[in-house]
Amino acid sequence: MGAVDVANKDLTASLADKKPKVVFVLGGPGSGKGTQCTNIVEHFHYTHLSAGDLLRAEIKSGSQNGTMIQNMIKEGKIVPSEVTIKLLQKAMLESGNDKFLIDGFPRNEENRAAFEAVTKIEPEFVLFFNCPEEEMERRLLSRNQGREDDNIETIRKRFKVFLESSLPVIEYYKAKGKVREIDAAKPIGEVFEVVKVIFTPKAEKLYEVVVLHIFFEVLNTTDRLCNATIDK
Repeated sequence: MGAVDVANKDLTASLADKKPKVVFVLGGPGSGKGTQCTNIVEHFHYTHLSAGDLLRAEIKSGSQNGTMIQNMIKEGKIVPSEVTIKLLQKAMLESGNDKFLIDGFPRNEENRAAFEAVTKIEPEFVLFFNCPEEEMERRLLSRNQGREDDNIETIRKRFKVFLESSLPVIEYYKAKGKVREIDAAKPIGEVFEVVKVIFTPKAEKLYEVVVLHIFFEVLNTTDRLCNATIDK
């Protein structure tokens, strides 16, 4: 086993010892997830980690790893999941915290599988900011200080990438009962009220009870309608 492998193994072991609480934060461009992450950090004391920000910071540092990442991006290559995951692990350990919002990652199924395999960590849940494409488009185009590529063509390409790559991740965790889906088309304050319910202690159990209650109410209503039809 090489020195790099040993270092990576130590990183994984050290992080596993902390038993961190990880929440994946996913949503299309313009869904408002960044704003809500800021609110969650302020109110619930999570550490907010953006995979994209970590990669950019590593490039800016001028390290050997950063140069490798920069060259891969210039050549149009995809940065290996393990590289991004190592940066996330390092940031998690250095934060001194044990509660993390991982924003915009995993971007695809390969990212997801690699994260769980490397870190031995499954997310507590996935916070999914679901917003209609038309609303996200309107928000991005109305920004005064948006990204340089915030034009209609590139925005729609970003939507397409999100739908093709990230939705399968959401569906995977939805099948495991781990997705907390939020209507992100509403005003910021209203969205955060829903977020607060999810992050308030014991809210996980309450959320499941409410969902089950709604399910059985619908089931009972359906049964009554069926019985009424049969009686006729």
